[in-house]
Amino acid sequence: MRLALILFIFIVLGCSNDSKNIDQFKLLPTVQNFTFNEGFSNLNHNNINYAFSNNNDQLPILYDFTNHISNSNENEASIHYVINNDLELESEGYIINILKNKISIEAKDKQGLFYAFITLDQMLEDSKANNINLPLLTIKDFPSLKFRPIHIDVKHHLEKKYYYFNLIDHLAKQKINGIIVEFEDKLKYQLRPEIGAPSALEIDWWIELSDYAIQRNIMINPLVQGLGHASFILKHDKYKHLRDVPNSDWAFNPLNPKTYELQFDLYLDAIRATPHGKYLHVGGDEVHLVERNGKSELELNLIWLSKVCQFAEKHNRTPIFWDDMPLKHAGVYSPMFDSEISEEKVDEIWKKNELNLNKFIEKFPKNAIYMRWNYQKSDTYGNLKAMDWYSKNDLNVMGATAGQTRWTLMPQNQSNIPQIKAFAINSIEKKLDGLLLTLWDDDSPHFELYKRGIAAFAEYSWSGNKITINQFKINHRHRTFGSKFSSNKYEFIDKLEKPVSLWLNMLLKENVRRSSIAKAKNPKETFIIELPDHKNPGNWSKKYSKKINDAKNSLLISSEVESVIKELQEKKSNNKFTLEVYNQVNELVKFTSNVIISLEKIDMSGKGKFESKIDSNEVKKIEQKFLSMRNRFEKVYAKSRILEKSDNYILDQDHHDHPANQSKNFDWQFFSELFLIEKLKEN
Repeated sequence: MRLALILFIFIVLGCSNDSKNIDQFKLLPTVQNFTFNEGFSNLNHNNINYAFSNNNDQLPILYDFTNHISNSNENEASIHYVINNDLELESEGYIINILKNKISIEAKDKQGLFYAFITLDQMLEDSKANNINLPLLTIKDFPSLKFRPIHIDVKHHLEKKYYYFNLIDHLAKQKINGIIVEFEDKLKYQLRPEIGAPSALEIDWWIELSDYAIQRNIMINPLVQGLGHASFILKHDKYKHLRDVPNSDWAFNPLNPKTYELQFDLYLDAIRATPHGKYLHVGGDEVHLVERNGKSELELNLIWLSKVCQFAEKHNRTPIFWDDMPLKHAGVYSPMFDSEISEEKVDEIWKKNELNLNKFIEKFPKNAIYMRWNYQKSDTYGNLKAMDWYSKNDLNVMGATAGQTRWTLMPQNQSNIPQIKAFAINSIEKKLDGLLLTLWDDDSPHFELYKRGIAAFAEYSWSGNKITINQFKINHRHRTFGSKFSSNKYEFIDKLEKPVSLWLNMLLKENVRRSSIAKAKNPKETFIIELPDHKNPGNWSKKYSKKINDAKNSLLISSEVESVIKELQEKKSNNKFTLEVYNQVNELVKFTSNVIISLEKIDMSGKGKFESKIDSNEVKKIEQKFLSMRNRFEKVYAKSRILEKSDNYILDQDHHDHPANQSKNFDWQFFSELFLIEKLKEN
């Protein structure tokens, strides 16, 4: 008995209760209302074991620091919880009161109860990490946007199956409540089996993932591209007769009835694979059509949209449509991406061209959600005006921001956090129901590199404009790597963006794009930089002096990044795999910069004065370093990602130069390096 009393006193009093320790608790997303009641409870990670509900409500799924909690009787329980549908909060809302010896939780619904325990889980993690009792406080929390989905784009690769289940849990912990999966050919269609890739996942597996997700308040919905972006379908000989342009696999002919027979079969399978979904995203963006039968492009777009929306309604799904083409055809699109244009000029453009939309207004389906995507300029007057046009005409509108667009190797622009925040705040102010975070697979960075952008989306779509971007980054490091690593000392992601941006064209000539290199007839000559000339030592270094300076600056920054990552690893921070992925990104950009430095040394050494070629030993050293780097890179990426397509996979025409669509193996990630090494070996 005495031993038990001593243990109890140690557990309760062994934790520091200094009021300044309230700063050790950092929640993500930030809660709406947090009232610190000046003091600390007797409760901490060691002594909260039981919960009780007067209504016999079931405990939700619990995570790391709450998963030991079970229901018990009222006297034994530290947590008393209840679901109260009459609670005056938004759906998914909850209230937590932490008292001296008890925690009370009141939730609007079962989803709110789930999120209340997620918040408590974060607080208990901080309690344990800092040896602090839970503070006396009141939390009143609810989402600013009802629907907060992210986009999972699998068109160019799949992750290993386990990764998707882990990802669901990761998203749930950040109060993300939806996913839109862009299937393309990674669903094993039963009605049109030839369209599914050899590696496509069975409908039953997607159902299993959907079931797992909905239990964690994440609703998975399908996106099957329709009118355009149809290369994954129209590349097959069997469907060439459905092409809008015979020699292009990009778009369907919207006046061919067989188009709809095919698309509707794909929709049916996608709906079966996502049984808990409410939406059917039909795509429809970036498609120009051949005008036929006296119909304009806008009319043809609306004919297609009407038919697919009718199908969605018949199958109890709300259709979502990328909205760019009607706005382009009407002549009001460009102001949405121009932050320099005056409001007066935008109004003038709309006054002139709005009639192009209005004369077809009755043909805009009323049951659709028009998804106003804007990844870089969401807060422009032109973008906001377009959103207002939909609302003014009783059409449903939802925004789409981006955590990844066409950045190669890793997201840039601070993981695009400024734009994510801006569009979230605009959506909240306009009282829209939701916002989508797109994560495009065009250039296919590793998914771990998207997670900071996802966290920012979770923050600002749930809490609105509660915290600055800098404070978000502190909170993100705190929650991702651990409470000891929240300070700016451990910032490395923003730093790494610069070397990655320099790496992109480091080995390329001026005025060429890395994403186009695979299509070049002779990329070693037309894309890859020249090599040092043994007859003119020093000329190469003068010509490429900027690249040399960039390489040296890049290596300095990479050294700083490497030091931070190494310290995080040595101090056993959380999320070891995330650090491994970032480290491999850093190693790749270091290799490429070091190649430039090596070429400078060859050029300036004078060794080449009496040789017709670059020393073969130097070439071998570069090649060996590359092979070692690539091997480590692929080993880490392959822990979660399927790196190669099968030999019988059919690559499409690659209209938009997607690097990840340019080889069946993982060569596409290293094309510049591979072609340079070939050029060196031929020299």
